[in-house]
Amino acid sequence: MTEADIPAIIELQRRVFPKMPPWTAHQLRSHLSLFPEGQAVAATPDGRILGSSSSLIIAWDAFDDLASWSEITARGTFTTHSPQRGKTLYGADIGVDPDARGLGVGSKLYEARKQLVKRLNLKRMVAGGRIPGYRDVADRMSAEAYVAEVIAGKRKDPVLSFQLKHGFSVNRVIPGYLGFDKASHGYGTLIEWINPAYRTAPVTDLSLHARRLPEAL
Repeated sequence: MTEADIPAIIELQRRVFPKMPPWTAHQLRSHLSLFPEGQAVAATPDGRILGSSSSLIIAWDAFDDLASWSEITARGTFTTHSPQRGKTLYGADIGVDPDARGLGVGSKLYEARKQLVKRLNLKRMVAGGRIPGYRDVADRMSAEAYVAEVIAGKRKDPVLSFQLKHGFSVNRVIPGYLGFDKASHGYGTLIEWINPAYRTAPVTDLSLHARRLPEAL
């Protein structure tokens, strides 16, 4: 992603999430300033953007498991980016042009994130996934029951089923994750992918063992 892509990304967001507020130019510039490697686009050879991905590195133990998207991303500015202490890539957003769905764009963006996690030797990737299919059954079942049925393969969700296919596991359901996400009734799923290539740094000073933080394990 470059600063020149910003207008096209905002327009893409309006097409992908028509009932949700898109990124602002201020937010996207902040992302590029803080963590340019974590911001990606998928484009055609002539430069038309088909998808975008936004992420940051966080110290996961600094947040509650029920933390909202706004809390983790500092209202979408990514000022919570913590590359010195963090071992977790947080996927804040992935969007694919509706006209390009089924072409593998989302898969390539997820694969790019996994490669970034491996290259930076991060421990995991987490995200709060939407469950837009929940709107169809919200009047007769809980969000937890809906997610359980999607995991079991009894239902398909446009977002969660795709994430499960790409190796994510669901840790829990988060109420109030995205208050403006009406289709998901505000719920999100805390999903996680563990880096199989993660290596801890060797400890040469035995006195450090007692001071290790959970993120460094």
